[in-house]
Amino acid sequence: MATIDHFQYGWITPVLSYALSVLGSFLGLLCAARAREAQTTGRRAWWIGLAAWAIGGTAIWTMHFTAMLGFRVSGTQIRYDVPTTILSALIAVVVVGVGLVIVGFGRVSWPRIIFGGLFAGLGVAGMHYLGMGAIRMRGKVDYAPSLVAVSVLIAVVAATAAFWLAVNVRGSRAVTGAALVMGFAVSGMHYTGMAAMSVHSQPTAPAPSGANGSTLLLPIMLIVVFVAFVLFYALLASPTEDDRAASVYLADRAAERAAADRAAADRAAVDGDAVRPGAGRATGRPTGGAGPVPGRRSRRFD
Repeated sequence: MATIDHFQYGWITPVLSYALSVLGSFLGLLCAARAREAQTTGRRAWWIGLAAWAIGGTAIWTMHFTAMLGFRVSGTQIRYDVPTTILSALIAVVVVGVGLVIVGFGRVSWPRIIFGGLFAGLGVAGMHYLGMGAIRMRGKVDYAPSLVAVSVLIAVVAATAAFWLAVNVRGSRAVTGAALVMGFAVSGMHYTGMAAMSVHSQPTAPAPSGANGSTLLLPIMLIVVFVAFVLFYALLASPTEDDRAASVYLADRAAERAAADRAAADRAAVDGDAVRPGAGRATGRPTGGAGPVPGRRSRRFD
């Protein structure tokens, strides 16, 4: 039996993978909130698609692959079959997307949430073990059925809880707390599945072929950064229902203030006309020409 080390880089890989899972969950829940507020089917589908990429692609699959960078088996190199690895990523996105469609379209109800969570949870568990199947090494892999069942159960419960949060959570604090919980659940599912694994060494087997983890790390991180940038831009460019309500409130207050200022200006103008002397008012004095000066006698010259 070969020795398995899941933390060959210490706590770097579990902490980083958890942080990525929290980030993906946070963005996914925000996108799900936008989907709830969408007024058209097209807009709702757009936001559900973004949420699926955030949760399935970043929170689940990227967490899975990042944690796998710390995986080491004694006596053999670790390689990854690239097509199978890519397929596992697509499965994660698709099953989460389908689950969100089940939950997000139509009237929200517990049967929809449970069915969507069951579908997505089984799909995520399948993604995990398909990703493990992409590993190439000099050894035969076995799994403990009991721990496999526990990991699948965690995946189903986590997916169901994620969908409930997606349709109920509002506010930045609540979303942040939910993302922290989701990241813990996804990490727990991954490491439970990894604990079910055992490897029997086969030293005479051919050298494994495929890409190593460091080769795949750079393109995956670039994709993660690009997806996160797109999601942040989409979220910032699209105001929430609260933002729109606040904008309407501020516009109404500005209009009321402008109307009050105009009314005050009109009253000031009316009051000014009332106190100003009227044009042409009689004063008892000549208004034009030069008359005789009082107290002086005019002199006449013959």
